[in-house]
Amino acid sequence: MSTLVHSVRLLGSVSVDSDRADGWALFEGGRVAAAGVGGDRPRADEVSDGSGGCLVPGFIDIHGHGGAGASFDDGPDAVLRARAVHRAHGTTRAVLSLITAPIEDLAARVAMVADLCDADPTVLGSHLEGPFLDPGHKGAHTEALLRAPDAASVDRLLEAGRGTIRQVTLAPERDGALDAIRRFVEAGVAVAVGHTDADAETTRRAFDAGATLLTHAFNAMPGIHHRAPGPVVAGLRDERVTLEVIADGVHVDLELIATLFAVAGDRIALITDAMAAAGSQDGRYELGGLAVQVTDGVARLEEGGAIAGSTLTQDAALRNVVGAGVPLEIASHALSRRPAHAMHRDDLGTLDVGAPADAVLLDESLAVRRVWVAGRPA
Repeated sequence: MSTLVHSVRLLGSVSVDSDRADGWALFEGGRVAAAGVGGDRPRADEVSDGSGGCLVPGFIDIHGHGGAGASFDDGPDAVLRARAVHRAHGTTRAVLSLITAPIEDLAARVAMVADLCDADPTVLGSHLEGPFLDPGHKGAHTEALLRAPDAASVDRLLEAGRGTIRQVTLAPERDGALDAIRRFVEAGVAVAVGHTDADAETTRRAFDAGATLLTHAFNAMPGIHHRAPGPVVAGLRDERVTLEVIADGVHVDLELIATLFAVAGDRIALITDAMAAAGSQDGRYELGGLAVQVTDGVARLEEGGAIAGSTLTQDAALRNVVGAGVPLEIASHALSRRPAHAMHRDDLGTLDVGAPADAVLLDESLAVRRVWVAGRPA
């Protein structure tokens, strides 16, 4: 079946002027078959009038833990429930983040995600957020389960993941961390610096060893001080590095996020870090075995009060950063092209001809009107 979406600003296509309001895209065979501007449009089985809205590449979330009351750690049914709510908000493909757990439990979970990858190409793989983290910056992770990376544990996880572990967050100051970074990178895994007490120099050593991401910049790491620049400045100054940002206005002030975009806008990846309460109600939840209370959409541990993920969806992140002054095209890039690049999937995150037809139709207020995954309505 072919689908034509017309009368839109078309973002994410090198062949189309994104300032034109009469753009169009043709989806056929699961891919973008053609794109252009003006009234001379191809025929299609299904026609969707964009009515002056925007058509952007499908959002890609490389760091999220769940939604709709379900956590990705809890198995295939939970993944399906959580992915459905995020898909409705424009996230067409996602890396599934797994919280700290014993190594054998994590091995079972990455194997579960590997099975899902075989059946569903919109599941891009797993993200291990732990257990190789700093206890002093544990956030919503169980301190007793945190550990330094050792070769046997790294190899066990890689074996279980069968090539589908896409990202690992670790603290580079822990014993064995640099060797672990090299081993993960050798296996095709993107390594992120996060949940760390590292200074700028230690962070730079991690980047030189092969790390290419900063996990939720500013959160669970030292901040910027004029005599101690820390991991964020190290990431901003290194062109190899993608900086994850949670743009809910709770984790990081939106004015500061706009400043980050002004410095390194093409290297920002907007993530949700969403936990089970995303797309659900306030109340009591659990994250990695820890009790979480969600009040007014803000998730915090019941014990200690640390922020415990978010209830964010990626369309809301887009509206938040655009509202803070970030141009729509740059914000869209941070939700699609950059996260795809960070996960070594440069075939995704674009509406160029030949790319998978993952797309989101936004109205004038940037609310989601329709979503397509591989050219099919979602």
